[in-house]
Amino acid sequence: MDGVEFLSQSGNPDVTGVEYDSRRVRPGCVFVAMKGETSDGNRFIDQAIKSGAVAIVTDSPSESPREGVAWALVPHGRRALARISENFYKHPAERLAIIGITGTNGKSTTAFLVEAILSAAGKKSALIGTIEYHVAGRVYPAPHTTPEGLELARLFSEAVGQGADDAVMEVSSHALAQQRVFGVPIDVAVFTNLTRDHLDYHHTMDEYFVSKRVLFEGCGTDAPRVAVTNIDDEYGEKLAAFSRKRSSVVFTYGWDRGDFHAEKVEIASRGTRFDLVTPEEKIAIFSPLIGRVNVYNILAASAACFARGCKSRDIAAGVGSLQHVPGRFQRVDCGQPFTVVVDYAHTDDALRNLTSLAREFVSKAGGRVVTLFGCGGDRDRAKRPLMGDAAGKGSDYVVLTSDNPRSEDPRAIINDALVGLQKSGAKYTIEIDRRKGIALAIGEARPGDIVLLAGKGHEKVQVTREGSNPFDDVEVAREVLKANGFDCESPESEA
Repeated sequence: MDGVEFLSQSGNPDVTGVEYDSRRVRPGCVFVAMKGETSDGNRFIDQAIKSGAVAIVTDSPSESPREGVAWALVPHGRRALARISENFYKHPAERLAIIGITGTNGKSTTAFLVEAILSAAGKKSALIGTIEYHVAGRVYPAPHTTPEGLELARLFSEAVGQGADDAVMEVSSHALAQQRVFGVPIDVAVFTNLTRDHLDYHHTMDEYFVSKRVLFEGCGTDAPRVAVTNIDDEYGEKLAAFSRKRSSVVFTYGWDRGDFHAEKVEIASRGTRFDLVTPEEKIAIFSPLIGRVNVYNILAASAACFARGCKSRDIAAGVGSLQHVPGRFQRVDCGQPFTVVVDYAHTDDALRNLTSLAREFVSKAGGRVVTLFGCGGDRDRAKRPLMGDAAGKGSDYVVLTSDNPRSEDPRAIINDALVGLQKSGAKYTIEIDRRKGIALAIGEARPGDIVLLAGKGHEKVQVTREGSNPFDDVEVAREVLKANGFDCESPESEA
């Protein structure tokens, strides 16, 4: 309990573990009972005690101490969980130099680039993000972009045990607002951009920005040593000024301005070349990743790693070594005469960027852009027509389908997006069944076209009222291509 804010405390037993899920409690555990967004852990205190919990930490004043069990009442459950976890695992976050990345788009690719550069520099590291978690070469599934404090402490502890000195983590606005990263010291904070997303949770863009800003002011810690911000984004300009006032070293980046920027950019179908201008020198960059958005991601990652002392050769080698990021402009190649791409784009801004890149990709051959997309259920409804408009304006043909409808009626979600799609004037088809929709989109393609399967990216399930069902856009696309007579048995080419 060292450093934990508490209102009252009694008892001091030996503790063998920490849990906040009562189903995982074993004899000797301390159970942290805290209110969440959809459930309240305090309802499971007695169940945890039956399973052997010797101590209870609760954020509910209405709960009475149980006889024979140590008890602590705390004002904030997640803060307490974070501190207790760090104490139990002997403060692993303090033994790592952590790069935290926040923003609406680009977090995952930037994190993978950072990991690749750190590896090229000979550093062992951990990666925590939307797609998966990496710890010194081991790969774990990622239930959340930014896990709870307990999982963070466990991952950091394993990383330290494996000899890691660095970690890179995507830090979501939800995690910052909920203080899941309370007490985690950030050495380098990175901001990619801010566009409309998650307003079902944050309500306004200002509230969304304030959540992101927490990474740059410190969440129960000092402000980061270095702040890296995108000054081509108005919010990035604000964060640069904010961070200077908090005495962080500030590195800015932008397309053609900032401490880190690009010159002589050449974007081709097999990669991107440019000169990376740093405060010290120019670095010749080649990346297998393509598109304008990835130039920004490379700038952000390079600035962060420069702040961590990586050399120019490390930056160039690391960027060049990353072939693709799962679900980020990931090609599915079965020898077909058109291109099929799976991408996580699930906001109107991301769809504009994706379709713009696709247009560049097919322009020389005179091909068309065919886009399949849907909108997530139980999320910001106001962005749905904006996504429809963006997909329509950027495409020659659109298949409007389901994404993760969750508890909503898929038809109602489609109707919301249809308003913007019809406004765009694009040709379109509606198919509620995503598998059939993918078949329709691929069936529409002619030689030289590009088919974009947008929205789910790396995800392996589709979430509906009935629950989570296995669904992988990449695998479904391969099945459709195979059914259409293409060779999907040979190793696929992805970029």
